[in-house]
Amino acid sequence: MLTKTEKITFFNSIARDREKSRKKGEYYHRELEKYLLFLIPQQSSVLEIGCGTGDTLAALNPSRGVGIDISPRMVEIARERNPRLQFEVDDLESLKIEEKFDYVVIDGTIGNVDDIQIAVKGLHKVCKPETRLIIVYYNYLWEPALKVAEAVGLRTRRLLQHWLPLEDISNLLYLNDFEVIKKRYHCLMPVNIPLVSSFFNKWVANLPFFRKLALNEIIIARPAGSRVRPGEATCSVIIPCRNERGNIEQAVKRTPAMGRHTEIIFVEGHSEDGTVEECERVRKEYSHRDISVLVQDGKGKGDAVRKGFARAKNDVLMILDADLTVPPEDLPKFFDAVVSGKGEFINGSRLVYQMEKEAMRFLNLLGNKFFSLAFSYLLEQRVRDTLCGTKVLWKKDYERIKANRAYFGDFDPFGDFDLLFGASKLNLKLVEIPIRYRERTYGRTQISRFRHGLLLLRMTFFALKKIKFI
Repeated sequence: MLTKTEKITFFNSIARDREKSRKKGEYYHRELEKYLLFLIPQQSSVLEIGCGTGDTLAALNPSRGVGIDISPRMVEIARERNPRLQFEVDDLESLKIEEKFDYVVIDGTIGNVDDIQIAVKGLHKVCKPETRLIIVYYNYLWEPALKVAEAVGLRTRRLLQHWLPLEDISNLLYLNDFEVIKKRYHCLMPVNIPLVSSFFNKWVANLPFFRKLALNEIIIARPAGSRVRPGEATCSVIIPCRNERGNIEQAVKRTPAMGRHTEIIFVEGHSEDGTVEECERVRKEYSHRDISVLVQDGKGKGDAVRKGFARAKNDVLMILDADLTVPPEDLPKFFDAVVSGKGEFINGSRLVYQMEKEAMRFLNLLGNKFFSLAFSYLLEQRVRDTLCGTKVLWKKDYERIKANRAYFGDFDPFGDFDLLFGASKLNLKLVEIPIRYRERTYGRTQISRFRHGLLLLRMTFFALKKIKFI
């Protein structure tokens, strides 16, 4: 085993070679940077550990970019090439940097450290509760091919690295209080063969069996634990309501107080049964509750949710459907799950407990089960009930989803998929809570099974293109 000094000497010796081999392997590096740009919104604060000559960090276009490397020669070249970024000599095994970042990227470096467990433990000092840790390592199946690439100059010479399957890296993270959110394989063909490489990397690499043959293993993780101290979080409950006059007062009476403060925001959608007048009456009668009444400018539940979220002033955002088929009494379960750190995007699941007879029609149930399978594959986290209206997340995370909405566009009249897709792209931890789904006691469903079902199918294919086959 090489000493630290011998490792530094080796990396100093290959610094210029790395520039040359990077040019020869330009296609591979471009593909990796493209995927990292999908994971990391531009203008985020990013720390790259083992930054080499700094090209990957520069490609991410961070608002605050810091690269560290144990090789002074690598750092010197990185500073020359990327003067707007900061590069320092530092060591993953004994980090001196104290600053915290939105994203921490480790590409290959973890295979060179002597004690990975101690190195991973030290990463907490550069992580906030919402930081995403992205580890890129190579698939050991590629070891013979990579040795050939080194021999012909397509890849920089490397030290002998540890054999680290995804499961071993995940275990080391778990032992050091990091939670793995997603595991990915990436880049089935690292050399450019026109049309062929793009086909294999975009399509074939995402198929079962073939994906595990890809060159890169990628893990996305977060620090385990809560973002706030118990009892400090506040809550906003947004209730879109159109033609729900008979449910308004019950929504207020049955919604519990949660956290340090709870506000209720009704967003009325141009009803024909006097819903807005009932909202105002209830607001005055229950003046001891913090209740607001808004009227939509546009149409659809998605528009109502966005208007309510824009007005909300508290830490945690909740959606409660005004039909009350999801009992308001269950909302504290969602609040506790997000505040305790069990999850960052909490979704209700109506498909666990037995339902009341008319709560969900048979075709709706089949549709939910189909979209459950489709979206669990798409989002790479288990989502059993994509269409449940009860969704809970931090307001700060919603603001990030909103800031990155241009990636998907304004495509979703329901609001459910705008939030699910946005949360997935930000790699938020998705957790589902089973709820008992009740029959309506007032009004009738506003869902058209066939028209809305076709729209949801279109969204599924849209998500395949924007999330999976990028």
